[in-house]
Amino acid sequence: MNAEFFEALSMLEKERGLSADYLVEKIANAIVIAVKKDYEVEDDNVLVEIDPARGRFSVSLVRDIVEEVENHNTQVSLAEAQEVRKSYKLGDRMVTPLKTKEFGRIAAQTAKHVIRQGIREAERSQQFSEMQSKAHELITATVTRVDPARGIVALDLGKGGEAILPRNEQVPGEEYTEGQHVQVYVVDVTVTERGPRVMISRTHPGLVKRMFEMEVPEIFDGTVEIKAISREAGMRTKMAVYSKDENVDPVGACIGAHGARVAKIVEELNGEKIDIVKWSEDVSEFISAALSPARVLKVEILDGDTRACKVTVPDNQLSLAIGNKGQNARLCARLTGYNIDIRPESGYYGEEPDEKA
Repeated sequence: MNAEFFEALSMLEKERGLSADYLVEKIANAIVIAVKKDYEVEDDNVLVEIDPARGRFSVSLVRDIVEEVENHNTQVSLAEAQEVRKSYKLGDRMVTPLKTKEFGRIAAQTAKHVIRQGIREAERSQQFSEMQSKAHELITATVTRVDPARGIVALDLGKGGEAILPRNEQVPGEEYTEGQHVQVYVVDVTVTERGPRVMISRTHPGLVKRMFEMEVPEIFDGTVEIKAISREAGMRTKMAVYSKDENVDPVGACIGAHGARVAKIVEELNGEKIDIVKWSEDVSEFISAALSPARVLKVEILDGDTRACKVTVPDNQLSLAIGNKGQNARLCARLTGYNIDIRPESGYYGEEPDEKA
């Protein structure tokens, strides 16, 4: 029976990828609970020894050696104990091995239930550890179910189990089909009663950041650093980069030869536009670069505490600086962290009010 037990333990370890030590602990705890219930004893009256290395498995009842026995499950008389071993004396504890069949049907069911529960907990714990290591990372998942009515997409994350991509984390206009492979950003991993809950996104700026880290060796090795990123998913992303090596152009490194690196990411994002600008400690210089593709004439920092500034652009660059429905100005404001008041060089907007971001 011991051989069968350890064979089953080994199979669980291989098939479920669970630690044998963890399973042994859970099984031992389950047996203690079962014996306590069947014999109406306490924890210190039950001894469970499981040694996979030697293939040993034993369950024993531990009883106190006393003059007068009041409870046969927890006590044994000196005379009875000395029949087993002459050296026993009052106050010692006697260990009596139990046979499996002596456990009783209810005790066996209890042990089986707790063992199953322990295995489920181990799987959840392993799944949580697996996914927690991927928090804030990019992973490739497979679409398993699309629910157009509720607007959700179910994805298989591999060992991490399943996750739901809600409508508000989907890029507008993207369509999903069963079996399709998609890249998603793991926003967070939390523990719930049903196991780990993985929050994923296709709209998070971190998705674009991780794509560049994978595509651009200079970012991966730390030469080029992504300082800030702002995104309106499906439309446009602005990313500020900085080089620790003055001989390396951070913008050029991200764009790649003939635009190959950025083009690959744009293709992955189904045509989303990406503006890559050079980050600078000089706020005015950074804001000027961030308003690209518009040309900036002057940046005035109005209040460093409230992070407000006024930007002057040529009259013919005003609409370009503001962007379609204010998108360029909004992304620039998020990227730099400044409230930006964009004004034309002439100081007049015609009949339009001042534009602010």
